[in-house]
Parts: sequence; C-alpha cells; structure tokens
Amino acid sequence: MTFLNFRTAMYSQVTRTLLLLCALTLSFTSNAQEPTPMPAPKVIIFDVNETLLELTPLRDSVGQALDGRTDLLPLWFSTMLHYSLVDTLSNDYHDFGQIGAAALMMVAQAQGIEVTQEQARKAIVETITKLPAYPDVAPGLETLKAQGYKIVSLTNSSNNGVTAQFEFAGLTDYFERRFSVEDMQVFKPHARTYEWVLEELGVAPEEVLMVAAHAWDLAGAKAVGLQTAFIQRPGTVLYPLTAKPDYVVQNLSELVQQLP
Repeated sequence: MTFLNFRTAMYSQVTRTLLLLCALTLSFTSNAQEPTPMPAPKVIIFDVNETLLELTPLRDSVGQALDGRTDLLPLWFSTMLHYSLVDTLSNDYHDFGQIGAAALMMVAQAQGIEVTQEQARKAIVETITKLPAYPDVAPGLETLKAQGYKIVSLTNSSNNGVTAQFEFAGLTDYFERRFSVEDMQVFKPHARTYEWVLEELGVAPEEVLMVAAHAWDLAGAKAVGLQTAFIQRPGTVLYPLTAKPDYVVQNLSELVQQLP
C-alpha cells in the first residue's frame, strides 16, 4: 500500500468513527431532552388566593387604608407572608387575617401613616371573603370535574374564611374537600401542610398535582414529591433557585388542555 493510499484509508476510518460518534451523541442528546411524560394525577389541589380568586378588591382596601399608597401593596403582601413563616417557625399561630392586619399596621407605621387595629382589621378581614374568581376558573373546574378529577383546595386562609370565599365566588360545588392550614397550625410552604392532605386523602405524592400562582407554594409541594403547576397570574413570577414546575400556564384553561 502506498503512503497516499494508507493516508486515504486512515482518513476514511477517522471520518467513519467521527460520524458514528456524532450519531451516538445526537441520539443520547435527543433521548436526554425527551421529557418524561407526567402521569395523570388522581387528585388536584388548588391554592385559593390569587390562584383562583382575584386580589384586586383586597389591594384596593389596603391601598385606601394606606392613604392611597398603592405602591406599598407589594411590601404589605411580602410582610404578611414573612410573618406567617415567623409564626410557623416559632410555633405561635395566628390566622391569616390577623397576620394581614398586623402587617398592614407595620407597613403603615414604617411610613408614618396612622392606621388603627380596627381599621386594619376591616381592610383585610371584611374584604378577603369578597374576592371574585378569575374568569377562567369556573369553566376550568367544571371541565376537570367532568373528566373525573378529584378536586380539593389547600389554603393559608382560615376554615371559615375559605368557606365564605367559595360561597361568594360560587366555587363551593366544584370541591370535594377544603383544607385549611388552621387545622395544622403551620402555614404553607411547610412540608406538614402538604403531607397532611396526602394522608387525609390516602394518596401518594406522585398521584397529586398542586396548582398555585405562587412559586413558594409550589417549591414546598415539589419538595414533598407532588406534581406542580404554576398559573402565571398578573405580577407573579417563578423562583429561579428551585425546580421548575411540571406545568407553566397562563390560566386554568391552558392547564386543562395540557393534562394527560
């Protein structure tokens, strides 16, 4: 064999080897990128506030109590969530309405706005039970129920609070059970809240889908092993330092279409 023929043969062998490696790489890459199909959930758990119900009336009443300072609403909401976690970690439970009123007074005091305890209570407690459902909620729940899904709710609101909320919004008949963290005396996203619901319903985590508009809620559910769905309501965003939800949708109608 001449040197030229030897070199040609070597190039051909190298070319074949490279082509084989490329084919294998593409195959592995393709397989790695194929999403694992999610099993159809037996139970769908819905968060309530901002997931199913619009918070506009609550924001309006809180803004009015803060002398029209609607720019303070995100601070009030984050303060309320912050101190719900403080209650959980310190084993000193107060219901969500009480914490919301206390957070409103704290924000007001920090901004030099005078808000009495009674004014704060009225702004929160008398409004949070009168929130309308988003337009996509009733049709979406109707479809899910017709498809045979078991639908329940899990909320940081009190038992009496969520009962009044569902009655006002016309959602009561869609839900087989309503769970409130009031019974556990700890707030979501503590693992015990989700585990409690699983125990009550007698289902495994992978058989359950948690639906919420809050990344912190889904982070807690995902840590317990639940499937998760993020409904991206106006102003809500995902937390980039936790696992991405299994479903990311704009509304409940989109979720209905994507479920297996």
